[in-house]
Amino acid sequence: MGPTSQRRNGSNVFRWFERQGTYTRCEVLDLPAGGYELRVVHPDGTELVEHFERADDVADRQRAIEADLKSTGWTGPHGWVL
Repeated sequence: MGPTSQRRNGSNVFRWFERQGTYTRCEVLDLPAGGYELRVVHPDGTELVEHFERADDVADRQRAIEADLKSTGWTGPHGWVL
């Protein structure tokens, strides 16, 4: 799979996880002012937003969230880099 959480020339990364026809979206945004925003949007519309200065830190957190989703029955990630 191509998308990663690392900075890719100002690109943003979007990944989806599916469980029983519902979706959770995980985004890593490369902020114009520097740093990164990690956003998780749950099926009910609630959002978790965290900010990071370093690519390694946001990548570690993204991996932890994705592992948690997989351990609770979500499939994925499905996504792409924009």
